[in-house]
Amino acid sequence: MSVQTAVVADAVAGYAARVHAVAGDRHQVASPLGAWLLLALAGTASSGADREVLTEALGCDIDVAARAAAEVLADLHPLVGAAAAVWTARGFSGTDEFRRWLAGLPAAVSTGALPGQAGLDSWAREHTFGLIERFPIDADLAVLVLATALATKVSWRLPFELAPASALGSASPWAGQLDRVLRTPTGPGASGHRQFITAAPELGDVIVHAAAAAGGLLVVSVGAAPDVPAGPVLAAAHDIGHRLATGARVDRRDLASLPLGDGPLWRLREVVAPADTCTAVLPAWSASSRLDLTDPALGFAAARRALVPGDDPWAAAQSAMARYTRTGFEAAAVTALAVGMAARLPARHREAELRFAYPYAVVAFAVNPDADLARPTGAAGSPWHGLPVFSAWVREPDDATDDQAGPPGDRL
Repeated sequence: MSVQTAVVADAVAGYAARVHAVAGDRHQVASPLGAWLLLALAGTASSGADREVLTEALGCDIDVAARAAAEVLADLHPLVGAAAAVWTARGFSGTDEFRRWLAGLPAAVSTGALPGQAGLDSWAREHTFGLIERFPIDADLAVLVLATALATKVSWRLPFELAPASALGSASPWAGQLDRVLRTPTGPGASGHRQFITAAPELGDVIVHAAAAAGGLLVVSVGAAPDVPAGPVLAAAHDIGHRLATGARVDRRDLASLPLGDGPLWRLREVVAPADTCTAVLPAWSASSRLDLTDPALGFAAARRALVPGDDPWAAAQSAMARYTRTGFEAAAVTALAVGMAARLPARHREAELRFAYPYAVVAFAVNPDADLARPTGAAGSPWHGLPVFSAWVREPDDATDDQAGPPGDRL
């Protein structure tokens, strides 16, 4: 992983905190990376106070962000489709500064005449495998539209097993709403799943589950105490997930140091077994969100002023979806800015079953396709390695099903 990639991953995590703060604690999914990439592309057109605003929002120098965006779009990850485009209405040429910015865009960014709403909808479908059917903004009256698209469809290296929803514990509000949930695979040959308890700054003990997809995607779920709001848990998920994806150290709690019994996040008991073990149960889930990105904290107002000075109306929004099932994970997002638009003897050890039984955070990280996700390393490779691509706050779970022929595919 390059120094620049590490800087960008940290910057995107910081931007994710802004995005999810605007969205609040509701059930949601977003791609902060998709919005960050759009701002990074637009940022090179800025100057003065707007450049300062965008630098703060991006979390790093604008030129660093722009180079990172160019690298990511030019060197695509095999499991994450990505695209960016800029369209202008016929007759709109903009200022001299705008024309220089347009000419200096990376080669991977497509440019051309604004195609109309039907064409924008078609672009969204094409670059998200059909997962996003409509462009997030009505751009019929636009003179300028910028957009990014990100999408993934993957299968777990090893599918989950199914378990009764009662495994979430009697105190969970979801236990009475659902029939079945997901349980991490057990037995010989079980791989592709890691689960453990760790301590997070200011949150205390949290539970972690990481599911690996064949080809290079790691989807990390983090649960904290039921009364902890979304923001701090999402931040912890970004931190822990990035360390797992890049091979950095993550300390794990020794099960022997924890009290036996049932709690909101786990059930801990003594069993006769060769070693301590840890499994996890968590619900299947899906989410669709449309996020308004016009809040000043998100930087799009400054980007709009940098590109088209004046008082023309504008809009910025993101449509995103994700689905987490027994067999895999799929997610997509389109972000847009539009301007001018209306064998030993068994010993006694401990066994923990982690319970994602209350609202929790999920972050998906891109990793090198050849990375050993069971024992990841920080080796340099794709500029995508370690980048958080999608994040979610799960508070509306779905019933788990035996989706043997479910929508997620093995590879793009």
